[in-house]
Amino acid sequence: MLENQARLESLGVANTISQLRQSKKHRPYQKKVYGLTPLRRSQRINNHLTPPRSQPPKDTLSTPCLAPKREKVTLCEEKEEEEEKQRPANAPLINLSDADLQISAESSARRCNSKGRGSVYNPVLGICCHFCRQKKLCGEEDCKRCGSFDVNEPCLGKTDCSTCHSSTGVFCRACLKIRYGEEIEEVRENKGWMCPHCIEAKGIKPYWICNSSICLRKRKMPPTGIAVYKAREMGYKSVAHLLVEELKRGKCR
Repeated sequence: MLENQARLESLGVANTISQLRQSKKHRPYQKKVYGLTPLRRSQRINNHLTPPRSQPPKDTLSTPCLAPKREKVTLCEEKEEEEEKQRPANAPLINLSDADLQISAESSARRCNSKGRGSVYNPVLGICCHFCRQKKLCGEEDCKRCGSFDVNEPCLGKTDCSTCHSSTGVFCRACLKIRYGEEIEEVRENKGWMCPHCIEAKGIKPYWICNSSICLRKRKMPPTGIAVYKAREMGYKSVAHLLVEELKRGKCR
């Protein structure tokens, strides 16, 4: 240590360090004084009186405000308005632009490749399935909505509940077959077809519930996942039939 200090002194390093320490000065602390001006700039604080409101003339006060007369609507017109408002869930009314109708020839050619859930995704013309939540054009060849883009026609590849006409009753061909064991052709012919929500509400089939992941979580039940293979191995027609038996056993216990 002593040798090192002697070397530093011979080189003059120790003197420079002490000089730097002496030359370093601390800045004096200065307290910042902010202005006392009010932050709000309203006229009330500045002692400015607000101008008086202009009163309407006496003629306008005396005359009462009359609401516009509504034209009388007949029963036939009311029924027509209700029919226009209540559209089926597989035929929602949308406003299309020219850009929405521009679909490539490749997409339109492969639209009918998959009839199960469809193979062409379209966020405007596609109708969302309640289970798989895929907004695709259906693969039905004679569907005017997905083929010719006629929004006034229903989608033949999606279901529509005759009771609620809501989005919870919309299923594609594949989900209807796998999850509930029903065919889309039978649903089209049955004008009184009801979704699982309406069947449960009316008590037609005990334990027949919607087995989508959204509805099962609302019931605080775990989603079934890909349970179709398990249902087929156990001899059940669909996942819904398997779930019915499981609910019955759970209640008996």
